[in-house]
Amino acid sequence: MAWFDKQRNILDFTLASLWRRKGKNLALVLVYTAVVFLLASVMFFTHSIKREAKLVLQDSPEIVVQKLMAGRHDLIPSDYAQTIAEIRGVASVRPRLWGYYYDTIFGANYTLMVPENFAHGPGNIAIGPGVAKVSESPVDNILPFWDHRGKLTSYLITEILATESELVSADLVLMAEEDFRELFGMAPELATDLAVKVRNPREIPVVAAKIKKLLPDTRPIIRDEILRTYDSVFNWRSGLLVVILAGAGLAFVIFAWDKASGLSAEEKKEIGILKAIGWETSDVIQMKFWEGAALSLSSFLMGLLLAYGHVFLTSSVLFEPVLKGWAVLYPEFRLVPFIDPFQVATMFFLTVVPYTIATIVPSWRAATVDPDAVLRS
Repeated sequence: MAWFDKQRNILDFTLASLWRRKGKNLALVLVYTAVVFLLASVMFFTHSIKREAKLVLQDSPEIVVQKLMAGRHDLIPSDYAQTIAEIRGVASVRPRLWGYYYDTIFGANYTLMVPENFAHGPGNIAIGPGVAKVSESPVDNILPFWDHRGKLTSYLITEILATESELVSADLVLMAEEDFRELFGMAPELATDLAVKVRNPREIPVVAAKIKKLLPDTRPIIRDEILRTYDSVFNWRSGLLVVILAGAGLAFVIFAWDKASGLSAEEKKEIGILKAIGWETSDVIQMKFWEGAALSLSSFLMGLLLAYGHVFLTSSVLFEPVLKGWAVLYPEFRLVPFIDPFQVATMFFLTVVPYTIATIVPSWRAATVDPDAVLRS
């Protein structure tokens, strides 16, 4: 109990000492908080968007089969589905129709897709919230498209897709198969790619290898490969931001190290007075430890809270063009809060611990000097 009382008294004195030098300490806290805020924002956004991508792709086909022509993605014959369906372990094979359309009027790219079950019928379309916003098209309005022959064709908007799915549906246009083939001039025996489902997830690589062997002109893409691609893309973009912020981080490290490792004449005189009135060297070191911990920990927590609000409440308004990409149709969505404890712990040990330790060494040196010498200097 006596030990806790002693630590409380030392902490009270430490806080009073910090308040006496509030101008200098406030400047340090502001810079410290800003650096933690920037790094934590990148960390929170990157891990949350990667987790969002995994949730979006968890119901996607285990294998997507594309046909290659001269190393490029080409339309695939629908009869390839029969060949793949005969492979042992394949549960189902479904031809998919999807593509991109550039709207010259609004300068935006749409993703056109034929869903497995389209309830609205030919002549009707369902559009994403981004398409509705950029084209100012409500339900029961028409949306014109230029087909492959240059003929203008209009479709009736019968549904605007739910905003909860805006991450994947912002630029989406769903239509009937007949309309899709007529718009792009695609023959009935062709499809964009094939979606393959496998009974046993452990056999996915084996099935993909068999598809490649039976159909050498195809490229089977496993769902895990898509996830790894997303991880690589977002890791690269977050790394780009970290490199850009590295200059500011390095300047802060130099500033903080200089502040922590070099005691001012006033601080040395304060330590000399404390030694003269009976403080032990260990008491002085504990005081400086609490001082460094109070500054670094408060800055760290404020930076984390600001980063949390920036990423999960304002959708990362500062960084989203770099981390999401640039587009006319921008998906407006709020990320589900996700914090990786390992990443937070890593940031803690890279920011709080070094600064706290850096305050102890110069304090120990000053505390071991004779108080009379310090007070006379």
